[in-house]
Amino acid sequence: MVKQRRVRAHSSCAPVAPFCRRRGYLKTLTEPAIFANETSCDCRAPHEKLTIAQACKGTPVDRPVRVYADGIFDLFHSGHARALMQAKNLFPNTYLIVGVCSDELTHKYKGFTVMTEHERYEALRHCRYVDEVLRDAPWTLTPEFLEKHKIDFVAHDDIPYSSAGSEDVYKHIKEAGMFVPTQRTEGISTSDLITRIVRDYDVYARRNLQRGYTAKELNVSYINEKKYRLQNQVDRMKEKVRTVEEKSKHFVYRVEEKSHDLIQKWEEKSREFIGNFLELFGPDGTWKQVFQERSGRMLSYALSPRESPSNSPPRELSPLRSPSPPSPPARWHNARPSPPTSPKGASASISSMSEGDEDEK
Repeated sequence: MVKQRRVRAHSSCAPVAPFCRRRGYLKTLTEPAIFANETSCDCRAPHEKLTIAQACKGTPVDRPVRVYADGIFDLFHSGHARALMQAKNLFPNTYLIVGVCSDELTHKYKGFTVMTEHERYEALRHCRYVDEVLRDAPWTLTPEFLEKHKIDFVAHDDIPYSSAGSEDVYKHIKEAGMFVPTQRTEGISTSDLITRIVRDYDVYARRNLQRGYTAKELNVSYINEKKYRLQNQVDRMKEKVRTVEEKSKHFVYRVEEKSHDLIQKWEEKSREFIGNFLELFGPDGTWKQVFQERSGRMLSYALSPRESPSNSPPRELSPLRSPSPPSPPARWHNARPSPPTSPKGASASISSMSEGDEDEK
């Protein structure tokens, strides 16, 4: 009896998709994929050979279609994950086995890896599309290996893979009708990632020195270490300068904004002051009216006779003029009058003398 592997239900309550699971053990996506044993197929049903057309129709119904995909998977990236996603979705009911080559085989046939074989095993175990990881996978697939692990189809990109003295290590798989092609993801590969690191080696060396790694750990010479640390200091100074420039620009912007407001308020106050000045001192202003009124009052006051003081006693006039005193003797005319003590007295004396002359005549 074939048991099915269930997928963890997401918060959106997505439907659970059926997958292959080991007998008596329910697998979910909260756990990593299992490692392959000597023989990982526990199906009791006969393992007859399938064609691609049969597998696409969902047959056989009593077991999943076992698909094998192998590789190095160094610096596991989205291109690897997309290839495994395609392999997982080749057929309606697929059980995906991923073979990972060991460090020994990889260094012998392809080159040095960044990640160790155990790191690469764990990276594949935690990919959601993988049901089983086969450690120390062979470089070339033999019929005995395919039979041992009950593999129905092999998934890989269709580009001929020349290695180990062969023009295409998958040639015999293609001839047997067991090869299913997948599409490569352009723009990303392990070689591309390593090329980026090598190209920008100084940048990443400075980055790790700044993060606390020693020159010995980075295999950096003493001179290069000092050079990188000096460059880091220069970069920090540049960053500070940029920060100060940004703050200065913000400050200048605020000053300009406030200056614009002050100028606008000054213009408003200036217009108000000029308007008030013209209203007060203009041709028809209030000050002219006040000046004309005060000038009229002063002129009328100057032309009108002066009134006697209010505290002086009133002068009483007799109805009849009293007789004039007797004329002085002749020697009075010869007498020299005393000088007046004031201009008013002088004018009074002059008038009295003129009156006396008229009386004599």
